[in-house]
Amino acid sequence: MRNWSRVLSAEVRHSWVDIRNWVHARILDRTYRPGDKLPRDEDIAKELGCARSTVQRAMRDLSDAGIVERKRKGGTQVRAHPVTRATLDIPVTRNEVEQRGSVYGYQLLTRVIDEIPLAVMSKFSLRQSKQMLHVEALHLADQRPYILEDRWICTETVPEVLNVDLVEQSANEWLVHNKPYSRCDLRFYAVQADEYTARQLDAPLGSALFVMERTTWINLSPITTVRAITTPGYQLLTQI
Repeated sequence: MRNWSRVLSAEVRHSWVDIRNWVHARILDRTYRPGDKLPRDEDIAKELGCARSTVQRAMRDLSDAGIVERKRKGGTQVRAHPVTRATLDIPVTRNEVEQRGSVYGYQLLTRVIDEIPLAVMSKFSLRQSKQMLHVEALHLADQRPYILEDRWICTETVPEVLNVDLVEQSANEWLVHNKPYSRCDLRFYAVQADEYTARQLDAPLGSALFVMERTTWINLSPITTVRAITTPGYQLLTQI
């Protein structure tokens, strides 16, 4: 085993962040190469004089980042092909607009209980159709169209949404603040503006528009699926 304490002993730096950063640095400088097996958690903890749980937390973070792979009873190994993962939070559109220095606005276009179409059945992996809350809304920035939102909400999973005044508060904002999810599927693609979309977004007919689709669940229960069509020139920022 390599002498980890020789590197970390200059200062008392035994937080999981310090251990994670040191291991990551050794992977980047090829001290540990793709496919190499790292020392056992308990050996690292003993060498550094820290709790095993501290090392486990550091390794878990590296695993979540796609840098190492952990197997039960198989130890920790540097990934042969590291995975780069981006962090993307579901945004509250109001905050997004205000952070860019604009004045937020919102218009509810449709709110109705309706039979879900086949496309929504497919997104939720449902075998039978059912009724859900269909909401269509327009988000504005400085009184100009910003995002056209077409959303379905499962009222069996989220019955309380029926009591929300969606004229005053968007479903996007209410769900982010009130309904945690355990799984989220994302799709990004471009479409050409049809007559309806072009009119709502005040965009040229046939112009290229960026689309974000999000579908969320709590365990196996569907929460919502939304198709957000953005105005021309929209930019999405994430961090890696």
